[in-house]
Amino acid sequence: MGLTDDVRAACAQIAEHARSVRIDAERLAGYGAGADGAPVTDPGLDPVRHYLEGSPADVALYTLALDTINFGSGWFPTLSKRSDPAAGRTVSGYFTIAWNLADHFRIEGPWTTQRLRTMRTEDLAAILGQPADHELMSLYSQALRELGRFLGTRSVPEVIAEARGSAERLATMLASGMAFYDDRGFYKRAQIAGNDLALAGVARFHDLDRLTIFADNLVPHVLRCDGVLVYEPALAARIDAGELLPAGGEEREIRACALHACEQLGARLDVAPRVLDMWLWNRGQAPALKARPRHRTRTVYY
Repeated sequence: MGLTDDVRAACAQIAEHARSVRIDAERLAGYGAGADGAPVTDPGLDPVRHYLEGSPADVALYTLALDTINFGSGWFPTLSKRSDPAAGRTVSGYFTIAWNLADHFRIEGPWTTQRLRTMRTEDLAAILGQPADHELMSLYSQALRELGRFLGTRSVPEVIAEARGSAERLATMLASGMAFYDDRGFYKRAQIAGNDLALAGVARFHDLDRLTIFADNLVPHVLRCDGVLVYEPALAARIDAGELLPAGGEEREIRACALHACEQLGARLDVAPRVLDMWLWNRGQAPALKARPRHRTRTVYY
């Protein structure tokens, strides 16, 4: 069994024995395009908020660097969010980080591997528009230093080449090579890296559709809002009150039930789970869904 088979098996087992979260089978059976009736499509990457216009090597480095710090949703309410004048509102924590990093690459150019290995928290915080004493900035700089050590003398395109056209092999390489990617049972960021590199146009993988959803806290939230996931009342009340959930236990049940539900949904709709994930995640950016509290866990995995 490969990494994605392991994830599917682990999440199916958690979902079967979950005590605080359940999948509403009847709702899932009738669930198609969700509450807004939009078709399930791949929305791609935002070319303004992501750095996609550089050379393939520079875009690949940006994309992997962003995925290396693509975590911290438990801290996002405490971030200084970036304003989007075109939308007339601030953007999410993820887009704040992605956009600020993209602009840094546009203005200052890409980082060297040496810069990654010696990344200073205060320097990174300034790039990302955050206070240097924010806990997440220290974790981000640690993650980027780890990426620098993982790369060694290799470029990101050389790492992609070592994966030999397999997104699953790349995920295994990342998970085994960097502790912050070693999200056992889910491998959310290890999997999304290959998908993002492909969407950025700098990698081709023959097995992208073997990837599962990228289990975080937003896709389960959308499924909960649409009635597919049902939380035990005490858990629902804690989430609705904005209480942080500890890692493990209920938090893993939420992620596993979302992943298992999407496996069934993807098979019925004949939509790859990774595409279903991106569609649900983008749907979760709608103000009405963002206004309702989702679960928050302070973890380096999502």
